[in-house]
Amino acid sequence: MNEQPDLVNSMTVAPLANVTICMAAVQRTMQRAPHLPGMVTFYGPSGWGKSTAAAYVANKTRAYYVQCMSAWTKKAFLENVLSEMGCAPSSTIASMTEQAAEQLALSNRPLIIDEMDHLADKKAVEIVRDLYEASGGGTILLIGEERLPDKLRKWERVHGRVLDWVQAQPADLDDAKHLARIFTTRVKVANDLLGRIAELAKGSARRICVNLDRVEQFALTQGLEKIDLVTWGNNELFTGEAPKRRV
Repeated sequence: MNEQPDLVNSMTVAPLANVTICMAAVQRTMQRAPHLPGMVTFYGPSGWGKSTAAAYVANKTRAYYVQCMSAWTKKAFLENVLSEMGCAPSSTIASMTEQAAEQLALSNRPLIIDEMDHLADKKAVEIVRDLYEASGGGTILLIGEERLPDKLRKWERVHGRVLDWVQAQPADLDDAKHLARIFTTRVKVANDLLGRIAELAKGSARRICVNLDRVEQFALTQGLEKIDLVTWGNNELFTGEAPKRRV
């Protein structure tokens, strides 16, 4: 069975902006009118917390969750979906599709497909439409990078079954404050330093977490219980850029 992302547990991530956005999108899709399509796409740059949001939604809705890998074929995708469902895969792609679709229909649980770009790049998108159609129109959440909508436009029969295109939002100061409450439990980080961390992160919750760890470790080595921007001084914060080569 696939492991869901475990950056933080479902209780601690709840107030993050993208968690709220993703949860609302799935709930809208689950509660849609019968004549409306049942796919929803959640997309944005890497590091913006999409997988963390997916983990929360999966926990709250009991969704099946799979995180695609670049090497996956259609068969590998279906095998992993069925493993997540607790089903022993059949021998052919056609029979596995029927298996997974039947389980989606009987369980009435959403299916979350993370890293959907890999299926799009492998031109394996139609297998998702097959699952959707054969299940009688279940709820399927597709998660990917910022170019995912453009990639899916090549498959009109999939693109036309998307109920909503939901953009992930950049992590901001409020997210930084919440992440600090989770991860920097031994040190109080002042708002001015959190603001600088959020600014340099350029929307990435992952970079915020990296810098919170740096700040906390620095404060602990200095014997500090609180730290602000002035105290941090000229120490470097992680921006995602590799250090420039020294001449």
